[in-house]
Amino acid sequence: MPYIGKSPVGGGFHKLDALTASATDTYALTLGSAAYFPETANQLLVSLNGVIQAPQDSFTVSGSNLVFDTALTSSDSIDFVVALGDVLGVGSVTDGAITANKIGSGAVTTAKIQDGAVTAAKIGSLPTGSVLQVKSMKITAPVSTTSTSYIDTGLTLNITPSSTSSKILISYDAGVGISASAGGQVNRIMRDTTELMNRGVHWSTAGSSSSTTSSSYLDSPATTSAITYKIQFLTQSASSTVTFNNGFTGYATPTANLTLMEIAG
Repeated sequence: MPYIGKSPVGGGFHKLDALTASATDTYALTLGSAAYFPETANQLLVSLNGVIQAPQDSFTVSGSNLVFDTALTSSDSIDFVVALGDVLGVGSVTDGAITANKIGSGAVTTAKIQDGAVTAAKIGSLPTGSVLQVKSMKITAPVSTTSTSYIDTGLTLNITPSSTSSKILISYDAGVGISASAGGQVNRIMRDTTELMNRGVHWSTAGSSSSTTSSSYLDSPATTSAITYKIQFLTQSASSTVTFNNGFTGYATPTANLTLMEIAG
């Protein structure tokens, strides 16, 4: 409420006990012979040799000590030290009292944000189609089999979707080969133990042949738990040896790639 007359002054304003300069930079502050503890150098008005000193630049405080930036001598004169009021103690802030306008530009820095504090739940919805995360891996060693049951190629990736509405785009590519009789190779994309799709590469003639295979699939896992995607393959005929990530004679080491992309749904 408004006051009649002059408003009351908050905090204590004190001229501290006199200090005598000597060959040191540190001086104990007292008020009435009792130690005085400023909260900050900005709370003090200090005059040295007739010149007002700049807090933080010319002096700081450490506990109940006044610390000048350089040591003084006995020929210096500390004219006075005045405490310009006690620092206001703030209790709990009322909910909603601090608005965006009260936060200074650049006040919230990366260093002020605790690791892991900003989770998906704290981020507003992103436009549909936004890329949320990308993971990829590769293998450089060929994998061969005569098995007519699926085996792993080595292309395996884990991902944890940030939303149940997210889509996961899976894509892979590799060289493939077959030797011996005519036949084919079948590749498939797995999400954990669920087959998402399969595709084959078929050779109609006997002998050694090479080709390439690549595919992609847009999955809707509807989960925020960790899931595993992998590429598996088999041969259509046990008498044929098929190779995933097959090399081509005279060319560099083969590379097969798997990429997962989480897309906002």
